[in-house]
Formats: sequence, C-alpha cells, structure tokens
Amino acid sequence: MSTWLIYALLSAISAAFVAILGKIGLQQLDANTATAIRAIVMAIFLVGVVVVQGKLNLINSFLNDKKALFIIALSGIAGAMSWLFYFMAIKEGKVSQVAPIDKLSVVFAVVFAAILFGEKISFLSGIGVVMIAAGAVLVALF
Repeated sequence: MSTWLIYALLSAISAAFVAILGKIGLQQLDANTATAIRAIVMAIFLVGVVVVQGKLNLINSFLNDKKALFIIALSGIAGAMSWLFYFMAIKEGKVSQVAPIDKLSVVFAVVFAAILFGEKISFLSGIGVVMIAAGAVLVALF
C-alpha cells in the first residue's frame, strides 16, 4: 500500500473523529468559540510535532519566502472558515447529514485542481467524482 494512501486513510479516520468529538463537545458551547479553542490546541500540538521532528529551524525558510507565506496564510484562512462553518453545521444539524455534504470538498478539490493546475480527469475519474457528489447528497438528504 502506498504511503500517500495510508496517510489519506488516517486523515479520513481522524476527520471522522473531528465530527463525532465536535458534536459531543458542542452541546453546550458556542460553535465559533469552540472552533477557536480547537485551533489553539491544534497549533500547540503541531508546533510540538515540529519541535519533536527537529524542524523548528525550517520556520525561517517560510518567513523568508513571502509568496509561500502568503499562500499558506490564505490556506489557513480557508481552513479556519471551513472549521467555523463545519462546527456551526454540526451544532445545528446531524453529523450523519453534515459530514457527507462536507465531503463534497473532494468534488470541489478535483474540479479546482483541473481548472487551476490543469490536472486531467479521466472519464472513469469523472464518473467517480459524479458518484461522490451523488452519494453525498443521497446520504445527507435521504
């Protein structure tokens, strides 16, 4: 099994726990405040990972590359917006409905990759993307 596939599966399992633990934790809390606290915990955890890996010295290379820093900052803002909307959605709705709709991000990512990076979508991949979209809607709404 490819390393990227193992990481992707671990990502999916971790994301599932975000929904479950978030729904439990949000019962009496404001979604935006909970998201901010979650982000702080994530930042501390991730800085710890960088320290343990001995890569703290690589931060300077990011700070010196203004374009990369700007793009990573935009990515962080997009991620924060995603979390805000996600936590607001699971606070108000059912995880079993919100999570599949959230996974439409796969469909959007494939389409954006084709448009922005010129990545080719084969006929079978296109069918798969349509099936993901249809599956998300079916799981969420029926």
